[in-house]
Amino acid sequence: MRWLSFVAGGAPAILVFPGPSLSYLAWFALVPGMVLFKRAATTREAVARGWWFGAGYLIAMLYWMAPEIGPGLVLLGAVMGWMWSPFAVSVRRLLRPCASWRRLAAAFVVVPSCWLIPEWMRSYQGLGGPWALYGASQWQHPAVLALAAAGGVWLVSVALVMANIAIMLIIGAARPTAVGAGSRRRIALAVTGVVAFAVAAGSGPLAFALTPAFPAVRSVTIAMVQPGVVSNAGLRDHASQTLTVQRSKDGTLDGVRPDLIIWGESSIPVDLTGTQPADRAVLGQIEALSAADGAEVLVSQDTTPPGKGHEKWAVLVGPSGIKGIYVKTRLVPFGEYIPFRQQLSWLTKISKAAGSNMVPGTGAHLLNATDREGRPLPIGVLVCFESAFPDMSRVDADKGAQLIVYQSSTPTFQGTWGPDQQASLAALRAAETGRPVVQVALTGDTVAFDARGRQLARLGQGSSGVVTVRLELPNAADRTFYDEAGDYVMWTCVAITGLAALVMLGRRRGFLGHTASISGGPTAECDADNGIPVRTK
Repeated sequence: MRWLSFVAGGAPAILVFPGPSLSYLAWFALVPGMVLFKRAATTREAVARGWWFGAGYLIAMLYWMAPEIGPGLVLLGAVMGWMWSPFAVSVRRLLRPCASWRRLAAAFVVVPSCWLIPEWMRSYQGLGGPWALYGASQWQHPAVLALAAAGGVWLVSVALVMANIAIMLIIGAARPTAVGAGSRRRIALAVTGVVAFAVAAGSGPLAFALTPAFPAVRSVTIAMVQPGVVSNAGLRDHASQTLTVQRSKDGTLDGVRPDLIIWGESSIPVDLTGTQPADRAVLGQIEALSAADGAEVLVSQDTTPPGKGHEKWAVLVGPSGIKGIYVKTRLVPFGEYIPFRQQLSWLTKISKAAGSNMVPGTGAHLLNATDREGRPLPIGVLVCFESAFPDMSRVDADKGAQLIVYQSSTPTFQGTWGPDQQASLAALRAAETGRPVVQVALTGDTVAFDARGRQLARLGQGSSGVVTVRLELPNAADRTFYDEAGDYVMWTCVAITGLAALVMLGRRRGFLGHTASISGGPTAECDADNGIPVRTK
């Protein structure tokens, strides 16, 4: 059964996220694992099955990281899989046989809260960041993403888990011993499950209908440059610059007059603030290109400035020089630094883990661009892995960004599902903040989404070129409910989980009463530990 739990955890992570992106499966993909948890003979066994489930989920969602961390991926799953144990225990305690109506109602609150516990814990950068959060599976459905504007990706996850619980009730109606309902209550149980599923699935479209997008106050044209994989090392370092020059003519880029030109992550190998002749020459070339095209250029330098450690900078360059710099703050564990390097430095000998730690920046802030008509264009610029963190784009929105920009480069993971999964996160960040979001890749996926998460443009992993997109921008002061309220969903779920743990402890100690069966149906005496009916009255 534990191996089945491992498979039940890995299957959803493989199926519902890009590449397969079978997002509709997310509404019931957790059911097999939940059935296994419910059937656990003891709480200890439920903990073990939840651990195996979590290990499968983590390893499957991060399989494309194997070239970077090698056997460390298996170690990560084995060590961190325990985070799904509270979810497994909550399913067993609330959906096992002899469940009362009160317990079934509690399941719709407690089980989603316990599911969010691992999502919250791994949102910490050192534990890998909030990658493949369950709600992110719905990136293709703007109607569902309307929930993200109300409560972030966390609220989308809650709706999905509630839908899975509803299906468990329907299964219980079809097989009374699955939940412990008497035969006379099967219809009521089935109706409850159907209604609950309809509410969970319909909450997003309802929110979409009731919360229109912010009125657009202006439009801008963004040119996104993706050179793709360049095998010649001598050409690779300046591929974005070369492609932009080739496509520029008479003040246009690919026949379009852009307001902003964006290059991907690590598009410049020199220090644009440096004093060396090579540094000054490259800066001068970008200044001239900006003047010729009538648009500022957002580049990304990957180098070690004199007197500093290795950093990644987003640099905004205009005809008269550098206008602003953002230093990447959230670094990729193992790829750009190794957590607990002193203890885990051995990973560099068996994988491509970072040989040295990069230096992080001080946090999100705006870069104040100017469009081709001279109007201010405040943009929130973040780099690659930072697209996984909802709080960073929310900070940019709170500071007045009208557009969120991500610069990315994923050559290590080219040909895997990793770049596609990363690109999908831009849709979540757009819905959460109510702002258009673009991601521009050196290699990987270049995408653009409007303020509701609808895809407007895309260049896939195998593509190269320049894609332009016209974006409608909201007022800089506009805020979604999630912008204003923050992570209230997550903190509420943490409180609910803590309260549920205290109640469970109180029941085991005999401080609280025990409700045995569906109210109004036949009552049963159940084993105190495994919940299996032993005698019916």
